[in-house]
Amino acid sequence: MSSETPPLAVDIDGTLTDDQRALDPRVIPVLRHWPERVVVATGKAMPFPIALCEFLGIGRTVIAENGGVVFVEATDSLELVGDKDAADAVAAAYRDRGYDLGFGAVDLANRWRETEVVVQIDQPVAPLEALAEEHGLVVLDTGYAYHVTDPSADKGTGLDAVCAHLDREPSEFLAVGDSENDAQLFDVAGESVAVSNADATARERADRITEASYADGFLEAVAPYRE
Repeated sequence: MSSETPPLAVDIDGTLTDDQRALDPRVIPVLRHWPERVVVATGKAMPFPIALCEFLGIGRTVIAENGGVVFVEATDSLELVGDKDAADAVAAAYRDRGYDLGFGAVDLANRWRETEVVVQIDQPVAPLEALAEEHGLVVLDTGYAYHVTDPSADKGTGLDAVCAHLDREPSEFLAVGDSENDAQLFDVAGESVAVSNADATARERADRITEASYADGFLEAVAPYRE
């Protein structure tokens, strides 16, 4: 592997997975043996990327909830950005209007969230956006869910926070992702790659786009640093 291998910031769903969101086992040795820092940057709640790092056997450096939650194990630091009370108020008002978040009674998608609320992608988005605006929040469409989130937090601000703890620069990083929630990450990273299944926003903001999709695209994205 090249001595010039950069630190890596990588999304999960649609980037390390197949089209059913199952982790592709081929990415495991790549991440496990990446010689530089790996930052897992996702829209999921913090337990999911923490568990992924734990089982991969890599340092737990994560950006969760689209930048709302940042954890850096090396400095034992946790940062939260976002108005969870406002997000919960949006969810309550959405239910009061007869809509549903769409994840069932237990709702594992929201159970451990600390800064935002997510709504299933098949639920009506227009009333959700109107309610979010009333509370000073925005709705982010990741392609997998609607995230009611604070506009001041994103994966780019998350990487800034990680770098502040590690005395690194975002421009040192290679970023790989597939969705509009990766766009701000792409803006601050030194090199950004959108896998070919990426949405229009991610594709427009990326430095390059892979020919392959999903985890195949990730493997293509990092291939120049593994030869």
